[in-house]
Amino acid sequence: MADRFDVRRQTGFASMAMMCFFLLYLPIATLVVYAFNDNESLAIWKGFSLRWFHAAWNNSLVIESSIRSFQIAAVAAILATISATMAALATTRTKPYRGLTFKYAFINQPLMVPEIVTAVALLIVFSRIKIWTGYSGLGYLILAHTAFCVPFAYLPIRARLESMDLSLETAAADLYATKWKIFRHVTLPLLWPGILAGLMLAFVVSLDDVVITEFVKSGGQDTLPTFMLGQIRRGVTPEINAISTVFLALSIGIVTAFFFISRKRT
Repeated sequence: MADRFDVRRQTGFASMAMMCFFLLYLPIATLVVYAFNDNESLAIWKGFSLRWFHAAWNNSLVIESSIRSFQIAAVAAILATISATMAALATTRTKPYRGLTFKYAFINQPLMVPEIVTAVALLIVFSRIKIWTGYSGLGYLILAHTAFCVPFAYLPIRARLESMDLSLETAAADLYATKWKIFRHVTLPLLWPGILAGLMLAFVVSLDDVVITEFVKSGGQDTLPTFMLGQIRRGVTPEINAISTVFLALSIGIVTAFFFISRKRT
């Protein structure tokens, strides 16, 4: 029998893979290294220093926008994950029927439509609501981020549900367990790794969103990414590198923590 096709054995695969990793991680590595530069220039290395981390830590605008970013991301991720879990259950724990594929496409619509289109649509809708209600708080940003993050939470949860063995749920039903008890004691424990993965994805996507936030936010509601964008327009200093480095470290920490939690529960 002929050997099965393996892309890793193809000529030039290793070189191409290394080039992709090099192009992907070199800019990130450069950003991190120059976050510790003592010079105000981004291109000239003067010496090792933590001055820009201290500057960012003592910048009240950075602290304020960071807290706001985490508040919005946390609430939006939880709401998106709850919505995605219900949608995943409704579209997987049912017999196939006409229109089910359309529902898949509708739920994943924010992934297929350019983000700028979603941002403009939300801007138009929320601007009318602001006029009618007079409310201009963070609720609009939370709703916008929730809507955009639902498909990111939905995909891993649905994938987890589709890979689960239905025999345990069927056995629980045969033992006269109610649907709520089946969900609570059988489905939910098995589904938990997918829920954690969806929550993580939704949180990270919300945390670093710029386009939708820039269109929806009101005055004084800058998140950390939009604050950094505004600072870059005024002039770039290694303080931006320092903020980005901390942002990167937090993202890696969150992903790592969820990975180990999910692995323990698998």
